[in-house]
Amino acid sequence: MVSQSVSSWGNVHSGPHTLFTLRSRHDEFPALGEDLTVLPFGNGRSYGDSCLNTGQALLRMSQLDRFIRFDRDQGILTCEAGVLLADILRLCVPTGWFPPVLPGTQYVTVGGAIANDVHGKNHHRVGTFGRHVRRLELLRSNGERLSCSPTDNTPWFAATVGGLGLTGAIVSAELQLRRTPGPWMSVETIRFGNLEEFLALSEESDLSHEYTVAWIDCLAKGSRRGRGLLQRASHTAEARAAPRRGAARLSVPCSLPLVNPPSLRLFNTAHYHWPPRRRRQAVQPFDRFFFPLDGIRNWNRLYGSRGFFQYQAVLPEPRAREATAALLESVASDRAGSFLAVLKRCGPLASPGLLSFPMPGLTLALDFPNTGAPLAHLFERLDDIVRAAGGRLYPAKDARMPGELFRSGYPRWREFARFIDPHCSSDFWRRVSADA
Repeated sequence: MVSQSVSSWGNVHSGPHTLFTLRSRHDEFPALGEDLTVLPFGNGRSYGDSCLNTGQALLRMSQLDRFIRFDRDQGILTCEAGVLLADILRLCVPTGWFPPVLPGTQYVTVGGAIANDVHGKNHHRVGTFGRHVRRLELLRSNGERLSCSPTDNTPWFAATVGGLGLTGAIVSAELQLRRTPGPWMSVETIRFGNLEEFLALSEESDLSHEYTVAWIDCLAKGSRRGRGLLQRASHTAEARAAPRRGAARLSVPCSLPLVNPPSLRLFNTAHYHWPPRRRRQAVQPFDRFFFPLDGIRNWNRLYGSRGFFQYQAVLPEPRAREATAALLESVASDRAGSFLAVLKRCGPLASPGLLSFPMPGLTLALDFPNTGAPLAHLFERLDDIVRAAGGRLYPAKDARMPGELFRSGYPRWREFARFIDPHCSSDFWRRVSADA
């Protein structure tokens, strides 16, 4: 047990924590004082405060990094919860298997992927990560161990998938992988002129490709509002030289406030016009398509010492188009800009968790340097749009969502609360439930 200051990935929130460590999936839950709460902590890639428990304790899970078994015939992998998705890729890709769902970074743990029920660029085809979890083992603070699956201890499974670590510590999981022909992706990049073009292109691409995602120039206004670059991709057997994987190509050594209005305008204009043709076809290694930011170690430092916020909303049909247009108009009018503005469609497959984020519609993710009060005022306007559309924000990315917006966006939150371990808590949960 040690004491240490811990920060989330966005570097907006940090604070002192007492740190405990599980060194084996067979370890007992740490003994806690009567007034101390704890939160399982994976690799710390949550952007906001859902991975923090300031003034209380964190239970580090990173040493639970062992593979337990791998059925290469059926593609069923059992591993401890601290295994990184990067570790799974190194093990499984050479054997022709692949995780069915990948978020925007490979440096998250299996436990974290389950606790946030992460989704990827293929949500329209396969849904969230939790849909591919065959079983998980949950360790509770009273020493109880629950084997949970879609058919066993089902209520606990639904509460733990997307449950933000609040139901106890996930110590191991059994995952169903998918077959792929190799480590390569056939990727087409298409430049589109506005939001209407994106919607038509996205609908077409979702039918023909396994993965789709768009970068948006959120500074564009008027008839150019929503312009950007769409990437659509599928796995391919086309052979190339052995791909390089896993290592960051660049590193940010310290906090450098390089993301600011002038640099954003320059980047957005250059990036939008980057493809020499409106359509560009390429074959590239999977990590370049799935994890472009992993090529820059500590890229979060580019926002400076004040950190950054990510605002990710999902906007349900039939209001998704109008609400997305309103969000983009508000950001462009405010001149706040976003270096990373990602738009994609969420499909109809139901997520298994009580607090899972996706719903059928559009999801827009925006990164903003922390500018204090001006940014807070913009967020209030964005919240109004999301609320009116019946949408919700992503807890894994959130650092400031009002409690009433969380509760309206996640109507099953009271049902979920019954499953919270009495010795587990987080900054996020205290914030969104304090005024309930």
